[in-house]
Amino acid sequence: MTTNVPERGFTDNEFAARTRRAQELMARDGLAGLFLTTEPEVRYFTGFQTVFWQSPTRPWFVFLPASGKPIAIIPEIGAELMRRSWLDDIRTWAAPTPNDDGISLLTDLLRPYARERARIGVMKGHETVLRMPLGDWERLVAALPGLEVADSTSLVHALRMIKSPAEIEKLAYICSLGSATFARVPDIVCHGMPQDEVFRAFRREALAQGVDDTPYLVGAAERGGYRDVISPPDRRPLQNGDVLMLDTGLTWDGYFCDFDRNWAIGVADDRARRAYDVLWRATEEGLATARPGNTCRDLFQAMGRVIAEFDSSGATIGRLGHGLGMQLTEQPSHADFDLTVLKENMVLTLEPSLSYGDGLTMVHEENIVVTADGARLLTQRAAPELPVI
Repeated sequence: MTTNVPERGFTDNEFAARTRRAQELMARDGLAGLFLTTEPEVRYFTGFQTVFWQSPTRPWFVFLPASGKPIAIIPEIGAELMRRSWLDDIRTWAAPTPNDDGISLLTDLLRPYARERARIGVMKGHETVLRMPLGDWERLVAALPGLEVADSTSLVHALRMIKSPAEIEKLAYICSLGSATFARVPDIVCHGMPQDEVFRAFRREALAQGVDDTPYLVGAAERGGYRDVISPPDRRPLQNGDVLMLDTGLTWDGYFCDFDRNWAIGVADDRARRAYDVLWRATEEGLATARPGNTCRDLFQAMGRVIAEFDSSGATIGRLGHGLGMQLTEQPSHADFDLTVLKENMVLTLEPSLSYGDGLTMVHEENIVVTADGARLLTQRAAPELPVI
């Protein structure tokens, strides 16, 4: 596991390389620019990192031309932070200005492209949003007759799916902090503890281990298993025979881990032990299959064959893992519909799940990086048998 603390942020060369790769793909697709409005994409190309995105009041824009550095069109409140980035061209307005929140600046920037009847890319596809008022977007397009707007979703996803060595270093580090936090659960959780206090204890421990934040923590505990995997906690105390699951997305320097762990409280019944064993072995199949050249469908089917030993109902969650990085979940999906070919330096979760008993479920999750030689765990591998607290 990673023990050295990486440097925060990235060098200008990192952003220059990302921009260069994007521009190569833009040339392939005949795009004169990329128009970006969402936090991960803005941060990916600029390094602009702030929790101010939590406010819906102000839109933020970055335009990546066919050559040269990206151009930021942002509210003045973010100018000082953006000036610390590698960008040179930063255009601002006094936001919020509901009748013109950056639209005039965008129109001035894009008008020459419209005159040339150029083609620019906007992310329109699955797992994307346009983070600006729809009315403002319609006004912008109406002011730029002749501009062709193409879908650049696959281009941007293809870039972000392959992580740089510096990104992988950060991901390995946050996974190590998450693993250290989970290792402490038997020491900080006990029989009779209310579930909401379990969550608070876990968050305190994660912060003590050195994470920046715990933006995602879900879980459940019921006798013999649990019935969903996205619940907030309640005041129910942990009881003998419960299976406790905690699933967390911790962050460090803007990068996520995403994995879970299961424990039995006091004693584990045979069905829970069997479910855990099947999921542990399904994960082993996923680890063996996560090699360059295989597909996400291959991963889904390899894990599914093991799951079918215990749960013949078929996958109902929809996928058995996903990409990981600046977001808790990223492309691709380990699902029967996803034919994405695995490549070196993809960072992924393996997340087999199954159903059993009277509506009970269990989930197991690990984080990996795909290497030339196959999968390398970024998380500390879960125990091969269901641990008992």
